[in-house]
Amino acid sequence: MNQFKTLALLALLSALLISISYFFIGGVAGLVVGILLAAVTNLGSWFYSDQIALAAYKAQPLTREQAPQLYTLVESVAQRAQIPMPAVYLVPSEAANAFATGRDPQHAAVALTEGIINLLSTDELEGVIAHELSHVRNRDTLTQAVAATIAGAISFLAQTLSYGMWSMGSSRSENNRGPNPLGLLLMVILAPLAATVIQLAISRTREFAADAGAAQITKNPRALARALERLENQGTVAPIGGNPAFTPLLIINPISGEFLSSLFATHPSTEARINNLLALESQLPKLTSN
Repeated sequence: MNQFKTLALLALLSALLISISYFFIGGVAGLVVGILLAAVTNLGSWFYSDQIALAAYKAQPLTREQAPQLYTLVESVAQRAQIPMPAVYLVPSEAANAFATGRDPQHAAVALTEGIINLLSTDELEGVIAHELSHVRNRDTLTQAVAATIAGAISFLAQTLSYGMWSMGSSRSENNRGPNPLGLLLMVILAPLAATVIQLAISRTREFAADAGAAQITKNPRALARALERLENQGTVAPIGGNPAFTPLLIINPISGEFLSSLFATHPSTEARINNLLALESQLPKLTSN
């Protein structure tokens, strides 16, 4: 059900990109350009999603020689998750966070900040890595990167459209033809907003599944629950930088969500995630047998 919901939301996001292109250019040409732009954006995200996300947070590759304990931990979790060993990256930030990216398990990367490595104990860090590799196993990393890229393209087109509204308005006043200014204004305001809502909805559909996957891999859901609680408390102290469009990739929202409605949340509430993980403890025999 979650997979179907995710595909439906991605389709809706692509349709929104096509629509704003139609408003921007107009006519059949605008429709064609929108379809081509959606196709190119999705294809580009498919092949370059890992580089885009890693560059957004200035992540640097790590070798086994540079961080033997961390590398061994990631390798162990990957073996238990039954996926290939991902590339390991370090984000030069005191913020405590992590993310995974890549179009499939064979082209995946997991990135951890300096802050999260210093903050968490080994079993907590193992839970975080297992959560991220669950995203890789489920191919959530590609889905989220595509959504972020399309949403970014929509926001860029809307911003460009807003700059051109003045000239469009003067042209319309001269010959009383052209796009309706009110329609353009609504598109400029509502398209990025709708894109953001859809992108965040996609993100929220995947987090509980990744938490459950981590519990299945480590057999220690309480460790991830402790990690999430510590990350939540640390997030407001040292927020991570980078492009906000890629916030859904992170293990936890770097901005406190108390003032955000559930509609605009990148993740389910940390409290709900913790409660769900603690409930999974009683199901460990069932999780082990699956």
